[in-house]
Amino acid sequence: MYTKEMYESMKKVEAAREANAVLEPRRMTAEEKEQLLATYHPDYKQDEFAVLQVGPNKGEKVPTQLAALLQANSRVKELKVDLDKVDYETDVLVIGGGGAGASAAIEADNAGASVMVVTKLRMGDANTMMAEGGIQAADKPNDSPAQHFLDAFGGGHFAAKKELLYKLVNEAPEAILWLNELGVEFDKSEDGTMVTTHGGGTSRKRMHAAKDYSGAEIMRTLRDEVLNRQIPVVDFTAAIELILDENGNAAGAVLMNMETGEILVAKAKTVIIATGGAGRLHYQGFPTSNHYGATADGLILGYRAGAKLLYADTLQYHPTGAAYPEQIFGALVTEKVRSLGAKLINVDGEAFMHPLETRDVSAASIIRECSARGKGIKTPEGEGIWLDTPMIELKNGEGTIEKRIPAMMRMFGKYGIDIRKEPILIYPTLHYQNGGLDITDDCQTTNVKNLFVAGEAVGGIHGRNRLMGNSLLDIIVFGRNAGRNAANQSKNVTVGTLSLDHVEKFAKECADAGIESDIVSPKLLPSYARKA
Repeated sequence: MYTKEMYESMKKVEAAREANAVLEPRRMTAEEKEQLLATYHPDYKQDEFAVLQVGPNKGEKVPTQLAALLQANSRVKELKVDLDKVDYETDVLVIGGGGAGASAAIEADNAGASVMVVTKLRMGDANTMMAEGGIQAADKPNDSPAQHFLDAFGGGHFAAKKELLYKLVNEAPEAILWLNELGVEFDKSEDGTMVTTHGGGTSRKRMHAAKDYSGAEIMRTLRDEVLNRQIPVVDFTAAIELILDENGNAAGAVLMNMETGEILVAKAKTVIIATGGAGRLHYQGFPTSNHYGATADGLILGYRAGAKLLYADTLQYHPTGAAYPEQIFGALVTEKVRSLGAKLINVDGEAFMHPLETRDVSAASIIRECSARGKGIKTPEGEGIWLDTPMIELKNGEGTIEKRIPAMMRMFGKYGIDIRKEPILIYPTLHYQNGGLDITDDCQTTNVKNLFVAGEAVGGIHGRNRLMGNSLLDIIVFGRNAGRNAANQSKNVTVGTLSLDHVEKFAKECADAGIESDIVSPKLLPSYARKA
């Protein structure tokens, strides 16, 4: 199962475990963090970014893979789309079937609007399902939204849009109550009090969880609520282009049935983009923890329609993706493992960093340990660092792992690794799209009217780095707000003549800039076909 080098290193980890359990490596200074990030974090590799030549963010840099899709050919370019033949008509069109889309649909329905969800896979096939560790909310006596704000603002390098972050932290406690009332099975003590833990960068224990199935449990509950309300859901149907009206306002989308290729037209008074992240673009060749459909579709659709991007050059590489065995390479190892007491240990058995630094600092520290210091452990896929999971039960007692992180125990157990007795190998994995479409605090894009955005497709909520537990929170807070606001706005909207003129205009802008591309976008699904 393991190589000789791995076994030798594991013996050093085991020998140092008791000492490392009580050892608390110091936290880095602000200056040390900045130097570390500038040297080792992937966001700082200038040759991995391209400058946009067209569109509202012309002159700004984004990852090269994203730039290629933003400046590619529209999928409707060669199609004859008859906008007079409307297949679906609704007040609110939600594009995306994850946590943000489901939350938006529920609240739009509550507000009395007709609402429809379209999703290119199935309802619930989303990064929400992949989230494990928990959801933040300052709802304990020793905590406050103000403290939550300070933690998140500092963790995001003081770059978050303050009005968005203010909304996130202030509406967090109510979001937990809402989920609890819908039926989410949060971890609770015998008296019914919710169990909370620390996350990286948090100064208080405010992480609410459902063991380490938190995202799946939340998505299960939201999906059931959408279906119980009989909100129309069109599965296996992707949005391939936004439709605007003659006034430049969002008015629907061109859809494609993913199974038959049939092209359909959906007309709407307001549109909500809730398409999630971009991990399946595999920026810089990194593995990803994301679900199969995470290909930045919403960013491409919004950008071509004229919506501005914010912080599209910032990604989150989760510090602990599985590095071994290769069957789960890149799969998420929840931060909750570290919040329960496991520490990051190098090949020599040394705890080389504080276990609860922010994710960007942790990821950069691991990359430095492997690349510059030569302290990584070689694997068939590259190298990694130990996450000493047996330390959890050394600190908290036997049975803690099975009780608090059963998904992790089962994931590694399938491959003969008992995380109660053996450490696991990890390395950073592409996890979260910090940047996205720029919105105001009502969730509407800054320069396309009637176009709303929620979830991971939004830029600015978290600044340039996100703390654990704030993504499950933002899909609820901003999903609900987008649904309510889009529904209320739809009551005063009269849709004009449907148009795809913006697609031709964008294509001309690309041609005038000398851009020649044989790529079509949005990508919709990744390709893993072997090259001859």
